[in-house]
Amino acid sequence: MDGNRAATVAGFVGALAVLAVLVWVVGVDRTVSALLTADPVALVLVGALAVLWLTTWGLALWSVLRALGSPIRAHMAVLVYAGAVFSNNVTPFGQAGGEPLSALLISSAADTEYETGLAAIASVDTAHFVPSVAFAIAGFTFVTAGAVQLGRNLAFAAVAVAALAVGLPVAGFLGWRYRYELEHTVVRLLTPVIRWLGHTVPKWSPPTTATIAARIESFFAAIDRIATDRRTLLQTLGFSGLGWACLAGSLWLSLYAVGHAVPVSTTLLVVPVGSIASLTPLPGGSGAIETVLVTLLVSTTAVPAAVAASAVLIHRGATYLFPLLLGAGVASALGADHAAANARE
Repeated sequence: MDGNRAATVAGFVGALAVLAVLVWVVGVDRTVSALLTADPVALVLVGALAVLWLTTWGLALWSVLRALGSPIRAHMAVLVYAGAVFSNNVTPFGQAGGEPLSALLISSAADTEYETGLAAIASVDTAHFVPSVAFAIAGFTFVTAGAVQLGRNLAFAAVAVAALAVGLPVAGFLGWRYRYELEHTVVRLLTPVIRWLGHTVPKWSPPTTATIAARIESFFAAIDRIATDRRTLLQTLGFSGLGWACLAGSLWLSLYAVGHAVPVSTTLLVVPVGSIASLTPLPGGSGAIETVLVTLLVSTTAVPAAVAASAVLIHRGATYLFPLLLGAGVASALGADHAAANARE
């Protein structure tokens, strides 16, 4: 526990250091000046879009849980998703690092098996990639159409968009085509590890091999159930797409707040590509995401670096700090409920 806490603190220190370097490079005085002169009405609208974004992605989780036979109320799904975002934002590597904790929060709120919660959050996170690719391709097409030449940063964006557009369908096809082989491989690899942990961790009885296999198979069965439910897929992708539109709108309004209106296509490109930086070993990708966003904005528009930095700080303040604070409360409440339930047992 102490090791995890130390790693989290070190991650936040690293993220703050990266942000400090970014602001120092673009100019502290100019960045602060742009922030202080921001349009208050636009700032309120940025906050509203952040709430709408979190709501739509929470409804995507609601849709998936309903398909898995573990329905919860829509508003509760939004709160639980805020808790999931919190776990992603305080662990390294974004969703990859936060999904185990997110699954625990979901299983506690929906009163379902951990494997179902893990399948739900994994399905939602995977669904988010599809609209992001569509937005990134559309944005890149319009941005490059007006560009005189493909600079280094735009070349990076092109590679990122191509990787998403090609890698995602290929990975999805291969994963679905060989899903049973993948399931058997996971069972074979994880069983000895879980059994070893069962013998090592105090007061935890090691599960049987059959129990481990059944739980892993339950996870894959849940994924399979979602993947074959066309109605759930379309509904989840629709909510996800609305969320991405809100994120792009949040960045656009943040730029407008500091006095610069840019083509909508720019934020449609920049936001999905910037999200790739969440895979860095920093809490929620903080520091890395801001750096990528500022770099791409400067390379695709005439916005000065300091102004771009101020707009990105506004955008990230709304879409990072808001769910962080809300999610912390949700995670704490669900954790207390889970502990009380275990005590009663």
